[in-house]
This record gives sequence, C-alpha cells and structure tokens, in this order.
Amino acid sequence: MAPLTILVASYTDSIYTLSFDPIPLTGSPTLKLLARTTVGHHPSWIASHPSDKSLIYTGLEQADGEIVAIKYGRSGTIEEGDVVARAKSGGADPCTLLVTEDELIIGNYSSGTIATLPISTSTPYILSPNPWTLSMPFEHVGRNKARQSSSHPHQIFFNPLNQTEKELLVPDLGADKVWRLTKRSDGKWTICDHIDFEAGGGPRHVAARGTTLYTLLELTLKLAVHTFPPLPAPPTLLTSLFTLSASPIPDTMTAAEILLPEPNTSFPETFIYTSNRNDPHSEGDTIAIFSLAAGEGQPELVNEVRTGLTHVRGMAFGGDEDKYLIVGGVEGGGVKVFERIDGGKGLEEIAKLSADVVKCPTGFLWY
Repeated sequence: MAPLTILVASYTDSIYTLSFDPIPLTGSPTLKLLARTTVGHHPSWIASHPSDKSLIYTGLEQADGEIVAIKYGRSGTIEEGDVVARAKSGGADPCTLLVTEDELIIGNYSSGTIATLPISTSTPYILSPNPWTLSMPFEHVGRNKARQSSSHPHQIFFNPLNQTEKELLVPDLGADKVWRLTKRSDGKWTICDHIDFEAGGGPRHVAARGTTLYTLLELTLKLAVHTFPPLPAPPTLLTSLFTLSASPIPDTMTAAEILLPEPNTSFPETFIYTSNRNDPHSEGDTIAIFSLAAGEGQPELVNEVRTGLTHVRGMAFGGDEDKYLIVGGVEGGGVKVFERIDGGKGLEEIAKLSADVVKCPTGFLWY
C-alpha cells in the first residue's frame, strides 16, 4: 500500500500536509510532516471539492471572516498548496463549510449567519466576492450564558435521509436547536423547520443512519437520538446518553466530534464514535464508542479509549475500509493515528507526531 496523505486544519496560520504509511517496508507505521501551507489566521475547518479533491476550501476564524481556496498538486506534488482565491465569509469566525459542485455553504459561528458563495473548479474558483447571507433566529440567552448569548451555527450537513430534495441540517449551539433548511424557487436557502434540544445542551454536530438522527450535545456531553421521518413529520426523541461513564462530569469538559462510518467487510457492525475534551485524567481525553447492535435507536456505550491528547476537537476516518482514525489534541499531545480493532469496538495507537511538529490541530482531511 502506498503512503496516504492527510491534510490538517489548525489553530495556527497553516494547513499541514502529513504522510501516513501504514505498512512501511521495515518497522512500524509512520506519520511524517511533508509541508505546511500558510493561509491566514486559524484555518480550523477544511473541505474538498466533490469533483476535484485537489481543490480545498478553508475558513479563517477571525472577526472579519474569510474563505480561502487552496489548490494542491500544481507543482507536481501534493505536499504544499497554493492559495488561488479569497473571499469574505459573510460573518465572523467561519467554523464549518460544506462544498457542493457549484456552491460553498458557510457557517459563521460568532455572527450567527449562514452564507453561500458561487464556486467553480477553474479560475477564479470563487465566482463572487460578495456572499449571500442568512441570519439565524435567536429567541433568548440560553442556560449556559457564557456560550449561549447568541446563535452559533456549528455545522452544515446535508440530510442523507431526505431523498426528495436537498435539505441542510444546521446544529446551533447557541439556540439549542438543529435548523432544517431547504431551497426556495430562487435557489436561496430558507429555514423550514427545526428540532429542539434540552436547555443548555448546545448541539454541535450531527450524523444520520437509516431513519435515525444522532446529535452530539457539546455542553452537556450527551448523544441525543431521534427518529427522523421526512418533512413535515416531526422527529421523536428516543434517548439521550452521556458520552462518558465517569461522574460527576467536570464543568470544564465538553464534547466535540461525532463520526458514523459506513459498515464494510472488515467492520460489518455499526459503531458511533464521539470525542470528549478537556478531561483532567492523566491519560488525556477519551473517544467514546457506541454500538448499534441493539438497533439504530438504541446506542450502547461499549468502550472509552484514552487518547493521551488534550482538547480533542477533530478526528476523521480514512484508509482502506476506514481502518484508521486520525485524532488531534489542540492543547497538547499532537496528532495520532489509531487502528480499529476488535471489529471496530476498540482503537489502538499506531503512529504519532508531537505537538512541536503539528501545532493545535483542529480537523483532518484524508487526501
């Protein structure tokens, strides 16, 4: 197997390019730094174009939010990218992007806005300097006053369960809602419905499978599970589970990422993986693993893997049959690659880079 390339978003001014070799000619799996591409302040989220994976978009988390397009491979290698376009994000602190064939959809965390830009796979890549924007509704300050004083969209996610029209799901940490958006006749997105969550929960990211929606509540460290029928039928809350078994939960802890890889030949059983942050334990933050063996609506916490990392924000599956999981500690521990074991119920660390090499990693993209 040839070495795999991984791009790393960060809370620095750069996107890192790593090489992961799971089966070197001699020795153990290796993880190496190939290059870093300077793009600007805090490129915390990266996403590739669906038909041109060499075209990467990132958002710069700053008050005057900015979108950057980066092209890899122009020099004959994929190590370092070239910045090919920039545009305003339509708000403050863009923390999430969704790339379609001709549209970039942006979630601006601090300003509580969704924005779109027209894009293409050729020059000038971003077709307008002026994004269309939509301000998210906000009714009142939430239970967690420090984190819920305004709308905070934290993810833009296509609803894979809607087979009749394109529908966006937008977890709003500030409003304790997941907004549901569809397109109007003029091609602009509009809010058509929402899902309410427990006060102070802070929905951050979602995943879906079959007829079920899974929502990670950042502020209360819970996995909320809903039936998720097509519109206009309302969802029904089935259960809500903590993402760690220890109690009481320290006030400083939050949840960050949820992943739901497709089952395959090597891993036929379905598992949900969620990350917890700021665990005071000496062995670092945990990744919680939930089994769906009892059914889509009945996840069971079956394992908690200590990562040795601090403030696990981003993680992503990759490699053959999603065999590997790359994870980063924003505030310590660097970057590590884990291999799925025990049919996916467990994780084993097989390679790492220190925080001196990759600083403040926030997200990953298997190239």
